[in-house]
Amino acid sequence: MAVIQVQDLSKHFGTLKAVDQLSFSVNAGEVFGFLGQNGSGKSTTIRMLLSLIHPTSGHIELFGKSMESNRNEILEEVGAIIERPDLYPYLTAKEHLQLFGKLRSKQINAASINDTLIKVGLFERANDKVQTFSLGMKQRLGIAIALVHNPSLIILDEPTNGLDPQGISDIRNLIKQLAKQEGKTILVSSHLLSEIEQMATQIMIIHKGQKIAEGPIQKLLDPTKMIVHIKTINDVQTLQVILSGSFSNYLLPRTDGIYLCMPDYEIPLLNASLVNAGVGLIGVETRNSLEDYFLQVTSNSN
Repeated sequence: MAVIQVQDLSKHFGTLKAVDQLSFSVNAGEVFGFLGQNGSGKSTTIRMLLSLIHPTSGHIELFGKSMESNRNEILEEVGAIIERPDLYPYLTAKEHLQLFGKLRSKQINAASINDTLIKVGLFERANDKVQTFSLGMKQRLGIAIALVHNPSLIILDEPTNGLDPQGISDIRNLIKQLAKQEGKTILVSSHLLSEIEQMATQIMIIHKGQKIAEGPIQKLLDPTKMIVHIKTINDVQTLQVILSGSFSNYLLPRTDGIYLCMPDYEIPLLNASLVNAGVGLIGVETRNSLEDYFLQVTSNSN
């Protein structure tokens, strides 16, 4: 069942097409990674999903209901954090959850508040004022506010901002737990592609407001399409001439070095060709990560 269904969604600010004819769906229980460079339209799309801004055109359905005509009912089942949460410095963590809980039609009891604080690692600081919190703790509290009413759909925009490596790991594990053990549907946007790779079951990449890639990570990161980085003492121009024959179709348009996208079974032939051509190799690195795939598809779309 599709929890989120978006069809031909567009948002224009004057002549700027921030989001352009975007269509996608998110199924129940998925962790859906929503990726794009700064200015790609991610935050604008998320704000439209939450009815914070109105689309120029297109249609949004959540839980099979139109956002336009069922806004209040839908948002009762949605929890969200967008970038940095707005918090009150003189309230405690517990008081924040009590306050935001009262804004919901659901009854939020003390046990639910304590359980939510435990989930995000703030139970020991429940009665401390937010003005004493670090940036990472404030981010955790923002996530707690998104979870306190036990929503079915959780939308997180950069949920690990300000967190140290342990905090990032904790939030990643929390997201996976919420989906796997509690059946939550989670749309998460993050610039930490390695984290998305570890937690998402499905990803979508947008560029200049348009979708350029979508699918399961296992399918998009095809092992027969390895990213190969050649390190050499030769200059770039010489290496490009050598590769312009048999390997020209594999060269990637990147400015930070010589990269190819090629089947893994052709890598030995590449190595032999470079050695036979007298290239002074330092190394041939092979990768197949979400970060490399992201750079590849966004570079090709420029």
